[in-house]
Amino acid sequence: MLLASACLPTLFHAVEIDGQSYWDGGYSGNPTITPLIRECASRDTILVQINPVERPGTPRMARDILNRLNEVSFNAVLLKEMRMIALLRQIAPAEDPEGEAWAGMRIHRVASDVMVDLGYSSKLNAEWEFLTMLRDEGRRAADAFLSTHSADLGVRSTYELDDLLRGV
Repeated sequence: MLLASACLPTLFHAVEIDGQSYWDGGYSGNPTITPLIRECASRDTILVQINPVERPGTPRMARDILNRLNEVSFNAVLLKEMRMIALLRQIAPAEDPEGEAWAGMRIHRVASDVMVDLGYSSKLNAEWEFLTMLRDEGRRAADAFLSTHSADLGVRSTYELDDLLRGV
C-alpha cells in the first residue's frame, strides 16, 4: 500500500495488491476528511499543505507544465472538499447537531514557501540529505505556524474557507 501511495501514474506502472491495480490516490481518491470531522471531538483541523495551490508565473517548458498539472490535480480533490465544507458551514442549520459541527469547525493551514521552489522531480528524490531538509523545513513551518497562531487554536480558524467560494 505504501508503494501504491507513491506510485505516480505518469512515471510507474500500477502497483498490484490482491489482484487490484493502484496508483497514488492524489489524482482523485485521497481519503476524504469528512469522516474525520464528523467523528472527531476536536473542532480544530490542521491541514499540512505539501503541494502549492498557487505558483508565480505561467509554466512554459514541458517539465514545468507537467509539474503544475500534477500540483493542480493533487490539489483539486482537497479544494473541492474544502469548498463543500465552506458551503455546508453557510447553509447547514445551526440547530441541527451536524450543522453545528460544520459551523463550529476551525481550519488551520501549515505551508512552506520552500515547496514552491521544488519541482515535480523532487517527489522522486529519496536522498537522505533531501529528506532531512524536508523534515527540517516541516519543523520550521510548524514552529512558524505555532508562533503566529498558537493562541488561535481552540478559538478561531486561521484559514478562511469562505475565500474558496469566491467565483464559484
